Amino acid sequence: MLFYAKVAGTLWLLPVALGDAAWETYLPPETREAACRLSHFVVENAKTARAELKRLDHPTPLRELQIEQLPEKLTAADIERLLAPLLAGHDLGLMSEAGCPAVADPGALLVRRAHEIGIPVRPLVGPSSLLLALMASGLDGQRFAFHGYLPAREPDRSKRIAELEAESARQAQTQLFIETPYRNQALLAALLQTCKPGTRLCLATDLSLESESIATHRIADWKKLATPALEKRPTVYLLLAA
Repeated sequence: MLFYAKVAGTLWLLPVALGDAAWETYLPPETREAACRLSHFVVENAKTARAELKRLDHPTPLRELQIEQLPEKLTAADIERLLAPLLAGHDLGLMSEAGCPAVADPGALLVRRAHEIGIPVRPLVGPSSLLLALMASGLDGQRFAFHGYLPAREPDRSKRIAELEAESARQAQTQLFIETPYRNQALLAALLQTCKPGTRLCLATDLSLESESIATHRIADWKKLATPALEKRPTVYLLLAA
């Protein structure tokens, strides 16, 4: 059932840094200005959000801002509570821990509910690790799919890799996925062991940071190279089967 708010604020989707760079290197001035006009926020991580708002030089003292953290398991009651400032006429900013909210990050259910109750939603320009990686990969940017995290343990991880490779070959589709940084080396080893020699693999690491590294090679060529050091470095994986 739809309910349209008569007087409501706007839900602003606020991109944030992928690292600790100055805001001018990853946000247009208009996005920063919109964030600095807000006093109500829903965030993935309160500590990270405060650091981001401080980096943006938000004019309001951080202790005076209303910052609510998304619960790990978001219930319908949580959603109504978090969106309540909007129904009271306040604008509200949704922030992820890194990159764009609701894309490979929590928050989509809040955005969905905002649409259901007639609240305007405004996405703002900023860094998306997935799009940056896809742009730089040289793989198919017309047909692609993001699969989130792969299974953490074997043999489930290698089985899933083989499934994604087969789907990529069948649909000529780039497959994107991510991993917790401390498991990067294990995932890379599984990819090199499981995938066919002609499959192309892109590793997009530390995107937008000074330590950024992006490389695409066939699996057969990756095996000839020194293993890249990915431990504790955020990485997007992109795979395109021959």
